Amino acid sequence: MTALTLSTAGAATLRADAVVVGIAKGAKGPVIAPGAEAVDTAFEGKLASVLDTLGASGAEGEATKLPSPAGLKAPLVLAVGLGAAPEKDGTYGAEALRRAAGTAARALTGAKKAAFALPIASPEDASAIAEGALLGAYAFTAYQGGGDTKGSGKGPLAEVALLGTKPRDKAFKAAAERALALTEEINRARDLINTPPNDLTPEAFAAVASAAGKEHGIKVQILDEKALVKGGFGGIVGVGQGSANPPRLVKLTYTHDKDAKHLALVGKGITYDSGGISLKPAGHNETMKCDMSGAAAVFAAVVAAARLGLPVNVTGWLALAENMPSGSATRPGDVLRMYSGKTVEVLNTDAEGRLVLADALWKASEEKPDAIVDVATLTGAMVLALGNRTFGVMANDDAFRTAVHETAEQVGEQSWPMPLPAELRKGMDSPTADIANMGERMGGGLVAGLFLQEFVGEGITWAHLDIAGPAFHEGAPYGYTPKGGTGSSVRTLVRLAERLGEDDLG
Repeated sequence: MTALTLSTAGAATLRADAVVVGIAKGAKGPVIAPGAEAVDTAFEGKLASVLDTLGASGAEGEATKLPSPAGLKAPLVLAVGLGAAPEKDGTYGAEALRRAAGTAARALTGAKKAAFALPIASPEDASAIAEGALLGAYAFTAYQGGGDTKGSGKGPLAEVALLGTKPRDKAFKAAAERALALTEEINRARDLINTPPNDLTPEAFAAVASAAGKEHGIKVQILDEKALVKGGFGGIVGVGQGSANPPRLVKLTYTHDKDAKHLALVGKGITYDSGGISLKPAGHNETMKCDMSGAAAVFAAVVAAARLGLPVNVTGWLALAENMPSGSATRPGDVLRMYSGKTVEVLNTDAEGRLVLADALWKASEEKPDAIVDVATLTGAMVLALGNRTFGVMANDDAFRTAVHETAEQVGEQSWPMPLPAELRKGMDSPTADIANMGERMGGGLVAGLFLQEFVGEGITWAHLDIAGPAFHEGAPYGYTPKGGTGSSVRTLVRLAERLGEDDLG
């Protein structure tokens, strides 16, 4: 795990493998960002000119390495792009700092220590840089090395030193502690998402949650397959009954104070999704280990809330199952009786996420929380609508949907508010059951949201996050986003919990 330190040392005097500086895209070439003054002095005021000669422009995602001149303790200077130079107050946005720090951390794989001399005007800037660096330094190597426990490649950047901070200042210390706890839990979520499904079964995921609960003082309750059958959880049981690895429903409870507000989080945890009897075609199932990303995000958010001691009660529900075809699997045309008592005609066994979520949503509703947010890699339709980097937000309350979207923007996660058109509900009418698990093909992501809304308790504020696009990144890494599991929505969930505890959600 990458270490984080706050330092008052100057960029020229701190001993490190590299010093990281920021450059922005100016009208006449790269502009040196605040924090890099000592480095520029070592280059006799010509750092921008040297970088311009090398073709650096300051664009986001750029990383340019330079040998250090005399006067710097670090042997290497790494200049990372911050994007367009600010026109007004000279400050850079948190997300620009976060992405630049992530780019730097990835470029310094194998280094022991890097001094980050990026622009820091406030504790919030320090937090953003720390988050970006710690997320950018992530690497999933558990299955690499050919038996060599040390692995065969270079390890991630070992230590991030933030220059220009105030280690004894309470605000800076709190910002660093928050960034460290948050990123460690996001990276834990990434590990879970990246773990092969032969190792991360519902039972194994539940065991990870149980161990984390003991470590961080979170109460964990696990319903196994027998308890699920006895309790009438027809959705979770129906999805999981085709697999040799039985389902689980895990409840994590972080209690700050009995009188604090209560946020319930519900995560889709399909540890592998073959589609069941409605088998996915070749080319569509190779990454389906990521179909538990919603549960991973909920798990990480609850643990982060506990580690940060947030003044809010948070309950996490992990609906865990493996969707497989077999002689015991649910068939298209079967009718399941859900935990709520409603019956669902299963028209497509590959629309399974909404079935496990429906049971968990109704169970969560029984506790009458102040709000419920569910998170799921639910529909390919949402990817078609919003692309690979943006998650959709639906809700039964317009103000809450806006609050969730604004919260995502605050923490640098891309989201977009989506409607729940009432006219699409009719498409799920079933001649056999109370509702079908499929409706109109067009607007499929919205149809899924309408289905889930049927299983939210009356009068409870609810939002649905469809993270099918950003949960798993198949392309080349960028910024602080790695290839594979991303931990999408964890930052949004944690900030939502903070805002609810601060009574800042309206």
